Amino acid sequence: MSLVAEAFVSQIAAVEPWPENATLYQQLKGEQILLSDNAASLAVQAFLQMCNLPIKVVCRANAEYMSPSGKVPFIHVGNQVVSELGPIVQFVKAKGHSLSDGLDEVQKAEMKAYMELVNNMLLTAELYLQWCDEATVGEITHARYGSPYPWPLNRILAYQKQWEVKRKMKAIGWGNKTLDQVLEDVDQCCQALSQRLGTQPYFFNKQPTELDALVFGHLYTILTTQLTNDELSEKVKNYSNLLAFCRRIEQHYFEDRAKGSSSLRLS
Repeated sequence: MSLVAEAFVSQIAAVEPWPENATLYQQLKGEQILLSDNAASLAVQAFLQMCNLPIKVVCRANAEYMSPSGKVPFIHVGNQVVSELGPIVQFVKAKGHSLSDGLDEVQKAEMKAYMELVNNMLLTAELYLQWCDEATVGEITHARYGSPYPWPLNRILAYQKQWEVKRKMKAIGWGNKTLDQVLEDVDQCCQALSQRLGTQPYFFNKQPTELDALVFGHLYTILTTQLTNDELSEKVKNYSNLLAFCRRIEQHYFEDRAKGSSSLRLS
């Protein structure tokens, strides 16, 4: 987001308090949404929960096409529509809610570096698995992505999305990677996150930041999404402190606030 756009969003957002009817939009939960979009949506939900801001999750088959950026999730707050975690964090900050104000400049730079690591490694690995791994594409991705639409539109949209993602993978140097290489990248990312977390409850000790929300969204979704095999989730399960971290956030920000009836499910 440019400085001018950020200033404009801040000015607009600060005028009104957070409403009770704020809404988050994503694709259909049971039959349509894919791993990467589910992770992105959960990261935003976790962030808003950590800010103690109410949000209603609404599932729409055309959520991707409703979004101003073409990406999910997006939130509808008052007369504003904002998509993706980064702009949503800035929008929320303009309303006086921030999880990282207590960090010094060095810590903020470190937080942003780890968020870049998650987006560059975990998110990219999820997209690779969904759209470049033939087994996953054939058994899961095409069917789920096109599920709301009739034939042949379902196939056309799925192939169009696959072409778009493969083009991106080629541009960033992932086009010729093997699945084993991608899984190794995931393991290295998890190792770096595990080392940074250590024995702390959150990445910057006792209070969560947007980094915690982002990491939780991706790791939790990887752990709870059924794929063609368990290779991806096993990489996360190798790090016990990351598992405990996911369980901690699930319990505190989802189960406790729903009085034990969480829609999340980490055993």
